[in-house]
Amino acid sequence: MLLLRIVGILAVIAIGTGILAYLFTGQRRYLSLAWRVSKYALIFAMVLFALLAFERLIVMV
Repeated sequence: MLLLRIVGILAVIAIGTGILAYLFTGQRRYLSLAWRVSKYALIFAMVLFALLAFERLIVMV
């Protein structure tokens, strides 16, 4: 779980840095990077939660 928290914090830092870089430079590639990181972080979180739910179902049976 510590590793997941570290990955989450790094994702938030990357998204925030991308948004700030876009605000300072106006280059859309930084905003695109922030969007890509947030999309993959959300997909990763959904897969992780699905696996945790599946584990609970397996233990019940």
